[in-house]
Amino acid sequence: MNRLRTLCLAPAALLLLALFAAPMAILAVYTLLTRGVYGGVAQPFTFENWLRLFDPLYLGILARSFSVAAAATALCLVLGFPLALFISRAGPRKHLYLALVMLPFWTSLLVRTYAWMFLLRDTGLINTSLLALGLIRQPLPLLYNWWAVLLGLVYGYLPFMVLPLYSTLERLDPALSEAAADLGARPFETLRRVVIPLAAPGMRAGVLLVFIPCLGAYLTPDLLGGGKTILIGTLVQNQFTNARDWPFGAALSMGLMAIVLVLLWLQVRRQGQSLL
Repeated sequence: MNRLRTLCLAPAALLLLALFAAPMAILAVYTLLTRGVYGGVAQPFTFENWLRLFDPLYLGILARSFSVAAAATALCLVLGFPLALFISRAGPRKHLYLALVMLPFWTSLLVRTYAWMFLLRDTGLINTSLLALGLIRQPLPLLYNWWAVLLGLVYGYLPFMVLPLYSTLERLDPALSEAAADLGARPFETLRRVVIPLAAPGMRAGVLLVFIPCLGAYLTPDLLGGGKTILIGTLVQNQFTNARDWPFGAALSMGLMAIVLVLLWLQVRRQGQSLL
């Protein structure tokens, strides 16, 4: 049986080794090399790329990325919890509402982001409508700012918050809420003392699923923020493309991955599980 299990797992293990472990090993080696004269990597080996991560400029970008990711995660939680609770109690129509939540996944994130650009630009639908109604005299600066980036992140990752919350809330026994009402608890008290504590596992899962991709996002900040919003994801992308500083870009990538792994380890340890 053990031999059969090994044979069945061998293709997946080889695939992970070829597509994940080997590229990560190459990236780790790049962090110790020097930028070539015309880009790329060259010798000698050095730790300068890792030391540059502690430059106040890059630490500020990392802190800004954390704040934007935390704000987007908090908004997704505030918006996603009522929606997940509504869907979990929607009866026969819950599958329809779930399909509507997952509907954006049928379209590329790039296409959806460009759609927001057409909506938010000076000649977009929102500004055009407000001008036609006489509510404003000149277009509002809705694009290429932090609010546009935050809007794009919340829109893109809100389903990742709704789905785990729905999975947790859907399994809650309705008799618990009825018992709380019988004991004199008002709806808000029932929500605060019964529903939210029992939904905590789904909330933690949703927070991780939203915060981690928001922390490393580069497409949404780059398109909706323009050159005015530099986050850690856009910084990594710029190092590999415009600056052609692959060693420092690799160090940024590995540092960001280390932060993500620490967050995952803390979450797993809190739940009393093991990563192995």
